[in-house]
Amino acid sequence: MEITFYTVDQIAKLLKIHPKTIQRYIREGKLKAVKVGKSWRVDGHDLSVFVEGPGLPEKATRPLSERHKDRIRVSAVVDIEVNSMNEAMRLVDMLQANLNAKPQEYGQASMTANYLESELKLRLMLWGNEKVIKYMMEDISMINDMEF
Repeated sequence: MEITFYTVDQIAKLLKIHPKTIQRYIREGKLKAVKVGKSWRVDGHDLSVFVEGPGLPEKATRPLSERHKDRIRVSAVVDIEVNSMNEAMRLVDMLQANLNAKPQEYGQASMTANYLESELKLRLMLWGNEKVIKYMMEDISMINDMEF
């Protein structure tokens, strides 16, 4: 059985990734490699495991047309005036539940909340694509009509 070894440059060309990225994967232990002199060699089997497994970031393995679906990432900061910490906590619970219930096709998103006691404000930081932010902003805009 013949074993094939690849250099960093060969892998970079195959995967269309910069050679320094391949070297970083080796350094971080994500890609198994053997040092031969001053250069690295990767066994063909280890390269296959890396590419097919969790080692290679998803964006590098997806076709370009699929990668452009999530090209836009949005962050938003929203300040909401509140009367108390309890009101802030209820709002955070409601908004977090809405974020967790968002349609799956909206992709990944996150929300961080801070209660600013001295200003009686709830500060929300939202991250996601434009669909998620629009979805959350629609929920947030209804807060003015609510009574706590």
